[in-house]
Amino acid sequence: MRLLFVASDPMEYAGILARSADLRPAKLALNWARSARIGGHKALLVANGVGPVRAAAAAETAVAAFRPNAVVSTGFCGALDPELAIADVVVGTSVSDGTHHFPLRPVASGAPHRTGAICSINHVAQTAAEKARLHASGAIAVEMEAAAVAGCAATFRLPVYCVRAVTDLAGEDLANDFSKALRPDGHFDTMAILRSALRHPWVRVPELLRLQKRCVRAACVRGEFIADCRF
Repeated sequence: MRLLFVASDPMEYAGILARSADLRPAKLALNWARSARIGGHKALLVANGVGPVRAAAAAETAVAAFRPNAVVSTGFCGALDPELAIADVVVGTSVSDGTHHFPLRPVASGAPHRTGAICSINHVAQTAAEKARLHASGAIAVEMEAAAVAGCAATFRLPVYCVRAVTDLAGEDLANDFSKALRPDGHFDTMAILRSALRHPWVRVPELLRLQKRCVRAACVRGEFIADCRF
């Protein structure tokens, strides 16, 4: 099977790349693209920045160039279900951006994971209160790209999966305002985040360090899961 993976940032692929073979650059007009073999599948991995607009552009460009049999939206997510823990793998059963609703395909795996509806929004969910409101819709996790990827897959009549890993908890407020630091090119302005963090160093700097460790762990766990699951 030819699988197209769409994430927002290359670091989200760290665990997957560690378990890939025949890894090489792919020449596409996107921020980042690699071809590889993953679990017996020929794969194209792309990352084009954060948010639905960047994700849709990545999916459309990659589908046209690669002609996949299926598309996988992947990366990190925020927990909406209070029972989800850091680095838990979430496999979406459906995704909604509030206007459009798309069914998602299940994967077969004996590894621990949770299944449920995914909520796609156009900003980073900042507070526990916002996450609680989103959870009330029935979703168990929140992210920013899956609905756009699913919409592209639907246009091309391709099956779509969503496999994510948790990096922040349902009951947590984020002290750093990542949405304010998101640039039009889909990347976070690192210097703006650091300047803001240094104005409140006792709270915001530890949060950044904690989030970095969580991302490394989540990427590793999700990489192991994807390498062993069946699409």
